[in-house]
Amino acid sequence: MRLEVLFSLIVLLFLVGSVSAAPKDKVESTPGQPENRPEVEVVFVLDTTGSMSGLIEGAKKKIWQIANQILLGEPMPIVRMGLVGFRDKGDAYVTTQLDLTDNIDKVHSELMKFQAQGGGDRPENVNQALYEAVHEASWSSERRVLKIIYLAGDSPPHNEYEDVPTYDVIARAAAEKEIYINTILCGGHADTGAIWKEIARLAEGRFFAIEQSGGVTDIPTPYDKEMAKLNAEMTRTVVVFGTREEQKRAAVLNDAAEAISEAPSSGMTGAAADRAVFCCLSRRAGSADLLEALEGKTITLEELNKKKELMPAELAGMTLKEQKAFIAGKKASRAAINKKIKVLAAKRAEYIKAELAKKGDGPGSGFDAKVYEAIKEQGAKKKIRYK
Repeated sequence: MRLEVLFSLIVLLFLVGSVSAAPKDKVESTPGQPENRPEVEVVFVLDTTGSMSGLIEGAKKKIWQIANQILLGEPMPIVRMGLVGFRDKGDAYVTTQLDLTDNIDKVHSELMKFQAQGGGDRPENVNQALYEAVHEASWSSERRVLKIIYLAGDSPPHNEYEDVPTYDVIARAAAEKEIYINTILCGGHADTGAIWKEIARLAEGRFFAIEQSGGVTDIPTPYDKEMAKLNAEMTRTVVVFGTREEQKRAAVLNDAAEAISEAPSSGMTGAAADRAVFCCLSRRAGSADLLEALEGKTITLEELNKKKELMPAELAGMTLKEQKAFIAGKKASRAAINKKIKVLAAKRAEYIKAELAKKGDGPGSGFDAKVYEAIKEQGAKKKIRYK
């Protein structure tokens, strides 16, 4: 069964039932979820040179679906993601990083900045990127946490560089830290393929070969635009709280999440629909959300009124009674939006299933499909079941 069908059916099963609460980071609590939920940490290490334009653009469109795939494990895990983009010495940068975070809006925002440029020669600085992913990301030290790196590219490493160890040493270090490295070869370069296979073998991961373009397939549906609109409406229910600096950073992320819905010409409408599903499944509508904090009981309105420096602008000057009424209104709006998303997501799933049946497509062979294939196998080792 092709990945899009499988994923859509799983989403359908989750949406028609009761939806569990949001995955959270290690500091905040999670409303409605047991404290011993499994955890999944994933870092994508992506070649961002010119030859990788197809993969990068595909990843931008599919990152929300990938996040949903990981989230749909049983038990539903806490999900943290990070990014390392790499090129080579002499390019605009050697590496660019985003550390592991449970804020997928932040991951998407950083990924949108990735542009496939530079390169033009081979090899690239794979070793530097892999070293940073293994040794500089804030991986959990707990053995129960599933830790995965996906290395995707088409060029071999510069082993003559002496800034960091070579890929084989790094891969062995990853294995010692119980970090799986899955390697994804884009295109047909045999020299890269041989090294990718060795990295995967040493780090107990999987090797995959996909098209140079990334092989990601989009299936537009009649429901995408409405779901994208609901994504924007969902984001507007967020009441941002925290320090002024925290509120400013969160506002940027929330504005970017809302903007995905408002740029249909960018080809991101499907991504906005996937984000709407993510919000519904995880009950996370955006960054620094007071509604989420209140539900998780990490703060109360009474406590917030004693910490004026954290007060959202919308609530400033209101009485406690007025604040409670305002929050109740936001919660009611969010519940109504979630209800609509569930209905449309079920229809969208059925439409995708029917369209793929017409095409007679076999198993998915693109970047997103390989991410899911690996995490399904490796999740089982940590007692996380993917259907």
